[in-house]
Amino acid sequence: MDQSDSNTSQSRSVDRKTIEKNRRIQMKALYSELNSLLPQTSRAPLTLPDQLDEAAHYIKELQVNMEKMRESKRKLVATGSSSMSSSVDVSVSRRLPKIEIQETGLILHVFLVTSLEHNFMFHEIIRVVTEESGAEITHAGSSTVDDTIFHTLHCKVGDCDYGASSRISESLKKLVNNFN
Repeated sequence: MDQSDSNTSQSRSVDRKTIEKNRRIQMKALYSELNSLLPQTSRAPLTLPDQLDEAAHYIKELQVNMEKMRESKRKLVATGSSSMSSSVDVSVSRRLPKIEIQETGLILHVFLVTSLEHNFMFHEIIRVVTEESGAEITHAGSSTVDDTIFHTLHCKVGDCDYGASSRISESLKKLVNNFN
């Protein structure tokens, strides 16, 4: 029986050693993962206790930053939603539609800002540019923010007609001003 007891105690000892070795390997992997999540510094590698201190400090720093951002968001939402939206909606809708035209050589850049109720204006501008002046549209796009639509139109004016850009500009301004 003495031999069987010694075999049992040896196997328990080996099991404990294996369990402890696996635990140390797992802890080392977890420390390594924690260290990889910290902002990297150019200084020498930190000892394990220093890594833990650095992680705790970094987490506290993140918590403070999160609280500051939440407070900032609360302030922006409180002031922005009531005052900004009402002033923008009222003042912008009264002034729309607006047009800005830039001439760059034979290229004409048209920027149109309309409300949802004047959305058809973009189609009219395309019609004037293509049918009445024969310009070639190279880009057309739009984007909507709340009740406001921002249109962009880039067109190439004919090579031989040097006064075409100014004629197109005048026609488009007249078209928009008739709606104001």
